[in-house]
Amino acid sequence: MSISNYPKEQLLTFYRQMVKVREFELRAINERRAGLIPGFIHSCVGQEATAVGACAALNQDDVITSTHRGHGHLVAKGGEPRYMMAELAARQTGYCGGKGGSLHMTDFELGILGANGIVAGGIPMAVGAALAFQMRGEQRVALSFFGDGAVNEGAFHEAANLAGLWKLPMIFFCENNLYGEGTPQDKQAPVKDLSIRAAGYAFPGVIVDGNDVTAVYEATQEAVARARAGEGPTFIEGKTYRYRGHYEGDPMVYRSPEELEAWQERDPIAAFRQRLLEHKFASESEITAVESEIQSLLDEAVEFAAQSPQPTRESALDGVYGDTHEGRVF
Repeated sequence: MSISNYPKEQLLTFYRQMVKVREFELRAINERRAGLIPGFIHSCVGQEATAVGACAALNQDDVITSTHRGHGHLVAKGGEPRYMMAELAARQTGYCGGKGGSLHMTDFELGILGANGIVAGGIPMAVGAALAFQMRGEQRVALSFFGDGAVNEGAFHEAANLAGLWKLPMIFFCENNLYGEGTPQDKQAPVKDLSIRAAGYAFPGVIVDGNDVTAVYEATQEAVARARAGEGPTFIEGKTYRYRGHYEGDPMVYRSPEELEAWQERDPIAAFRQRLLEHKFASESEITAVESEIQSLLDEAVEFAAQSPQPTRESALDGVYGDTHEGRVF
């Protein structure tokens, strides 16, 4: 669908959300360097269009599962930067009380079933949610984000097999950024297009430009419509690229500066900004206002996190579930 067929406000929302994802990541990186945020950050800078386009096609009561590179998914599904930043800073006011950190942010009310530090770990969870929706007769959809490396994990194949067999309302969304940690895709899989694997489980696999937010949105819309109609899952492969390392501090010796530069020339935010201006959906002043608004939002988020208390020792076992024996939790 041509960009001309979209309402102006929807296009500005796409832009606002993508800028919010990128600027949140850049601010989090800076705050980690400054000492506010402990631990690792796996940045999604460069992959904003996949998160925003896919989540825009979902309803509020649809659910997602995320990955170790999941901040963008949370923002796109409606996550509040102040609570996200507080979680990264290990503060009580964070989404998980400051005890989940970057890899495990969750908010069931927003339909965010959790980021996941285990590669492919969120895929079976999303399939379980899709099965529950089907059994209860609910018109809801589960979408799982994962990277190219996850498609080589057993968890993906087992989940895809059941989803295809039972025609579950499930979307498998692969953010193919060409690298599993530091391993190029052609050294970890014998096929170039990972979406062809969907045929083995009797559901469609489609490829989309993961740097084009409207293309991602439209592909996800079609997959959502199939799922709600009882026609089963879809595998969407969004071809994209991460600009930064696997984690902050990664020396990135596995790729060339020329490769990075070539992908940066296809930047999803810069390209979409240019489209908005060329089609006169927004003026420079409107776009600048959006960007300023987001900077103010992030200033407030950092201040909120910095002023929030750390978890207390007494809360260490809050939210921990398991069997107990002699006062110990297992």
